[in-house]
Amino acid sequence: MKDSDRYAKIVAWSEEDQCYVGTSPGLVLGGVHGTDERAVFDELCRVVEEAVAIYHAEDRPLPPPASSLKLEDAA
Repeated sequence: MKDSDRYAKIVAWSEEDQCYVGTSPGLVLGGVHGTDERAVFDELCRVVEEAVAIYHAEDRPLPPPASSLKLEDAA
C-alpha cells in the first residue's frame, strides 16, 4: 500500500461554488475544483500523492489519516 492510499479522498458537489470540490481531510483542504466529478477525483489523487512526496522530500512525518476506518471491518 502506498502512503497516499491511507488518506480519504472526498469529492462533493458545492452548491455555493456550483462545482465539485475535492478534499483529503488532514492532508489537503480543498484546492481541487471542477465540473466533472471523475476528473476532480483523479486530480485529487495526484495532489495527495504530491503532498505525500513533499512530506517525504522534506523528511517530515506524515500527518495521521483523518479516519481510521478499515473497509475490511465494514464487510
